[in-house]
Amino acid sequence: MLSKYIIPIIVIIIVIYGFIKKVDIYETFLEGSVDGLKTVVNIIPIILAMIFAVNIFVESGVLNLIGGKFKDIVPMIVLRPISGNATLVYMSKIFQKYGVDSYIGNLASVIQGATDTTIYVLALYFGSVGIKKTRYALIGGLFADICGIIAAFVVVNWFF
Repeated sequence: MLSKYIIPIIVIIIVIYGFIKKVDIYETFLEGSVDGLKTVVNIIPIILAMIFAVNIFVESGVLNLIGGKFKDIVPMIVLRPISGNATLVYMSKIFQKYGVDSYIGNLASVIQGATDTTIYVLALYFGSVGIKKTRYALIGGLFADICGIIAAFVVVNWFF
């Protein structure tokens, strides 16, 4: 119940604070909106390139070549650093095929929660502010994802 009032309360607090500090609230809002639109224009090519790359990768059929016991979980592991939505689709397919309380369903859930869309986040955030050299951000992020995947296997084997 309180949750639907939080944002209006925050807006009112910001407006009152602006009046107290004698800030032109409307002008500041417009400046922020213009900056936001510039950021959106800057990141649209990055987002389109990422969507294009993910679609090519998924539609190529490379993920279907993988066999074995974990053939349904491997696409999640491969796509998770690139696209959260693609991995949600694969997780949904796993749930439909094996059930949400199955070993593979639990593994998919833990992988989804223990990893991040590292490449997407780096492309989006670094691209939006013009950073070209990511230094160790990519290596560190992918290493954290690998640790999350290993931890997911350990935890699911331990508890389930």
